[in-house]
Amino acid sequence: MNWQPARFFRLEGETVVCTLCPHACALADGEAGFCQVRRRRGEALETATFASSVWHWQAVERKPLYHFRPGTEVLTLAAPGCNLRCLYCQNYRLSQYGRTPGVVWEAADLDPAAAVAAAAERHAAIGLSYSEPGLAAELSLELAVLGAPLGVALIWKSNGFLSAAAARDLAGSLTAVNLDLKGIDRRRHHALTGGDPAPVLETLAILLAAGVWVEVSTPLIPGINTDPPALRALARTIAGFGASIPWHLVRFVPDYRLARLAPTRTDTIAQAIEIGREAGLNFVYTERALGDDGRQTACPNCGQTLVTRHLHGLSTDRLHLGRCPECQALIPGRWTSNRPTCTGTQP
Repeated sequence: MNWQPARFFRLEGETVVCTLCPHACALADGEAGFCQVRRRRGEALETATFASSVWHWQAVERKPLYHFRPGTEVLTLAAPGCNLRCLYCQNYRLSQYGRTPGVVWEAADLDPAAAVAAAAERHAAIGLSYSEPGLAAELSLELAVLGAPLGVALIWKSNGFLSAAAARDLAGSLTAVNLDLKGIDRRRHHALTGGDPAPVLETLAILLAAGVWVEVSTPLIPGINTDPPALRALARTIAGFGASIPWHLVRFVPDYRLARLAPTRTDTIAQAIEIGREAGLNFVYTERALGDDGRQTACPNCGQTLVTRHLHGLSTDRLHLGRCPECQALIPGRWTSNRPTCTGTQP
């Protein structure tokens, strides 16, 4: 592990307090925080997240981001570590480093300039995913500074569990974020993740206010967050931030500490889609469970199919300058992909 100087901390007497996330870990010298990738050294903080366990080229649709530069490529990077302990995590061998027996550090040091250069050569964005990108705050800031002159966007797949101050500091470096929102019931959310949902909702508001393109993902976990009242409350909450926020409903696949549960039923997912639409959300998706229909974008004004996707990326895109070719309605998104630029807005 290569520890480097970190930001986002404060001194309180003889204690160093990490201010990156709501855990606000108060650390003795040499002690690591709950995430295991930020530690105290003297009167400062260090991070181990200038590293990555992967170097994956993927379609942006796999993040999933469906209203952001369709058909373009993303260089996906991931340093170990997470500030939540989601019981269902499929990436726990990466995210739960230092907290789960047998999960060891398997990441190579990362040169931010080399990553940006590789992405620029392929006209790709850089995406931080699989583990929690918010922990790689310092890396994100550096990638954004290096990438801006070369047109390399920085995107996250994030749990959104950040302090409000850190979210504000980081928002300006981000172009798009798919944010996980498991639910809004505090008791259920804490039991599932070890964290409160309130900071996630605050991060969502901060990102939107900063002009970051945001899409939301919710894993549908049987017996935990799939009952209709919980889904209605969640859908109404998301719609309260804007009817044009894409909502991705993710089928639960048994893993980690919830391996005993069954996968999410397809009729449960179909019901959740209807609940989202009834709440006023214009774009509700599911990646795998319902086939191609679950991945397509339809015009909320005239109903025409505008964008179709296969499991691994874009199939067809009928948008013209971000508008429906039938009724000319503007479809919110960031639609640039080797075409004239058109940027829709998110309320």
